[in-house]
Amino acid sequence: MRNRSSLLAFLEKAGRLKDMRRSAYTSEGKAESVAEHSWRLALFALLLRRDYPGLDMAEVLALCLIHDLGEALHGDIPAVEQDPAAPKSAEERQDLLTVLGGLPDEEHSALLRLWDDYDQARTPEARLVKALDKLETLLQHTEGRNPPDFDYAFNLNYGRTYTDLDAVTRELRALIDAGTRQRMSAAAPEEQEAVPGPSALKDQSA
Repeated sequence: MRNRSSLLAFLEKAGRLKDMRRSAYTSEGKAESVAEHSWRLALFALLLRRDYPGLDMAEVLALCLIHDLGEALHGDIPAVEQDPAAPKSAEERQDLLTVLGGLPDEEHSALLRLWDDYDQARTPEARLVKALDKLETLLQHTEGRNPPDFDYAFNLNYGRTYTDLDAVTRELRALIDAGTRQRMSAAAPEEQEAVPGPSALKDQSA
């Protein structure tokens, strides 16, 4: 008989993602949570399922849900703040192991394998999720009520190695980049109002 209490304990730890804030903002100026990003990433992937008939969509959706699970303890580090000499993935993986601790071996191994697949982009499904992860982040930045000093120019090059995956992701990237350029050129009045909170100076999400 499976240990149901261990599953509930895991869900409690994973639920911290609801309170972990990213550096992106919603259209109303609320700091986006990691959980919100993961939800829309999964929805994004679901909408593209007909474009990728050769991929395992259950695997894709699982990757969307798992990819940021290691941020449940210490949160997200925006791309502009990451140190290339010290990739965040090593610390994230250690935090992930803590979050997964107590799960039955089968679930523990399956979720860790998914995360490693994503981190290393070692399967076609993981490479697609990598691309969509960057695209969802960029899309949120075109929609958000961002701080006045938001660096839209950074977004035009962010994640391109992944978003150049194929014709579908390149088309989506071109559409989102057009939105980014519009935000760069338009001095929207609502962006002249500072967004409160400690993440107000963090311009890009990883």
